[in-house]
Amino acid sequence: MQTNTPQAEAARAMNRNAWISGFTPQAELWNGRLAMIGFISAIAIELFTHQGVLHFWGILSSGVVPVS
Repeated sequence: MQTNTPQAEAARAMNRNAWISGFTPQAELWNGRLAMIGFISAIAIELFTHQGVLHFWGILSSGVVPVS
């Protein structure tokens, strides 16, 4: 029989947040958390700089070719 004591809940929460590599539920939770941080960071860059993330990093050019 399983009981839902605070100690059992804390043990489950610690296991859920453990940094375990491989294809595990813990790894998927961390993957989702880091993806959310990256997505919010990309939105913040676009809001504050008024240009896309690729333009901000210099990966995508503006399309203007300098005349030599």
